[in-house]
Amino acid sequence: MRGLCFEEQSQGRGGVSDLLMKRIAHLTGLAVLIVFGAAPTFGAASASVSGLIRDSAGVPQIGAEVQLLRSDQSVVTSVYTDSAGRFAISALAPGRYALKAMGPYFLPSLRENIRVQGAVVVNLTLNTLYEVIQWLPAQPRAGDSQRDDWAWTLRSAANRPLLRWLQDGPLVVVSDGRGTRPKLKARLMATGQAGTFGESGERFSAAVEDTPADSRELLARVDFAPGTNGSMESMLGFRQDLGMAGSVQSVAAVTVAPEIEGAGDQGLDEAAVHSFEAMHFGDLIEAEVGSTAVVGRLGGDSPSTAMAMLPFANVEWHHGAKTLRYRLATMTQDRVSGEDESEATAWLPAMALRGGGLAIEHGVHQEIGWERQTDASGVAVLVYSDHIDNPVLEALDHFAGAGSPAAAGMLFDPASSLLRAAGPSFSSTGVEASVERRLTSNNRIRVSYASGAALVMTDLPQAAPLAEVLASARPRHAQTYAISLSGTLDGTGTRWSASYRWQPDGTVTEIAPFAENAALPFLNARLRQPIHVTRDGSGGLEALLEVRNLLAQGYRPYVLSDGSLLLFAEDQRSLRAGLAFTF
Repeated sequence: MRGLCFEEQSQGRGGVSDLLMKRIAHLTGLAVLIVFGAAPTFGAASASVSGLIRDSAGVPQIGAEVQLLRSDQSVVTSVYTDSAGRFAISALAPGRYALKAMGPYFLPSLRENIRVQGAVVVNLTLNTLYEVIQWLPAQPRAGDSQRDDWAWTLRSAANRPLLRWLQDGPLVVVSDGRGTRPKLKARLMATGQAGTFGESGERFSAAVEDTPADSRELLARVDFAPGTNGSMESMLGFRQDLGMAGSVQSVAAVTVAPEIEGAGDQGLDEAAVHSFEAMHFGDLIEAEVGSTAVVGRLGGDSPSTAMAMLPFANVEWHHGAKTLRYRLATMTQDRVSGEDESEATAWLPAMALRGGGLAIEHGVHQEIGWERQTDASGVAVLVYSDHIDNPVLEALDHFAGAGSPAAAGMLFDPASSLLRAAGPSFSSTGVEASVERRLTSNNRIRVSYASGAALVMTDLPQAAPLAEVLASARPRHAQTYAISLSGTLDGTGTRWSASYRWQPDGTVTEIAPFAENAALPFLNARLRQPIHVTRDGSGGLEALLEVRNLLAQGYRPYVLSDGSLLLFAEDQRSLRAGLAFTF
């Protein structure tokens, strides 16, 4: 240092000035190199999101899943909260995102339209159904936003969140905006239907949904068919939320079909009371236990009555996105159009005649299954064991003789020309598997497989009595494959679904009849087209169209001794169309 100072001093003022200028130039060049070298790094991804996930009591939630979403609800990345309930997502391109938090036994919480530029902090609150009850959106939503579908579901919240269904996804808490007490929600429908047992012809429906208290909900529906002798369906449902302990539910369903004939009698009445309790054991285990009491009566001079008490139970163990489940069920039922649980037939088992008396299709089903479900995909596998009593055989009547096959031991619906008889009881074991994937934000695909026994009817060489035709039904192990697609068309708001399920020729009952969310047999399509939508998206007019077994596949023809032609099939071709007004 001394040498250097001496040298600088010896150079005089001019030398010192030149030396300082050189050093400044060197430092400036070095700074420019540093800035330009670091510029690509800062420009490529300099944004981040972090925050805290809590419940409504302010307790941090450990292990909650946090997803960063694009504007179309597709997932950018997913992380989990640490032991303090905190999360961090870094190396993001600046832009607008949505953030979604999920935890066991909580409604997912969604914050939309987050401007991410630099370091952004977003804290989310998770709420249970008990904590978020009865608050509906108060602010009108944009015309192109997702709209609520008609559904019987508990509304919510203590901190007044807005709730809505993500398209083909779960119910989410959208924001902490203002809310109002829910108003009475109602729907009126006028439909025409052909090709379904006990449901053919014109039908008018009125359904109302109300939440008269903070933890209760009511749903009522009445269907009647003009031009018939008093045909009617009705359903009344009640739900009571018990907070973290679970919930209870009761449903009463009644159908009156005065035109149904059988064994010389006329008029089939059915009633069922379905009740269950859902219980939560900590954050990992939940259970549902209940039963359905069923009674059916075929009127006439010598009325035939059938009664049954059908219990069920379901126990699930959750670990993150994975679930291990045991399920016991005893009631089978007709697949409901559009899987609408407000329809009375959704709570009633199928009925038929056996030996001139009314019989209820039921059985004992046990399964052990595993599934993994996320917003983007899902996979499920289970093994099951069944015993089925009085499986229903259904046939289309092309009668050409002097008497009615109904008198020989089948229920007969004159409006649809369909007949039902009880086939032989049988047992079955098998496997079910399914894979589901979200293709885009509004479209999903599901592929499924099942194996097990089903009733098969073999060809007869010549015309035979009805009793012989029914006796030809035998159980046989078979396999079935299905593919289902669903989604919403952008711009028009058209909601659609289509499916195709194949199973071997000759099968006249369903393989794995207790399967949940199973596709209908063969080719099916369903459309819901909004015609007019209210400004806030809560009501409007829409057109409905549903076609089942469009290609009329799976039919087994039999000629009876009296010249009648019966076409047996697992599912008949049917058409349903109409208008629905929600307000």
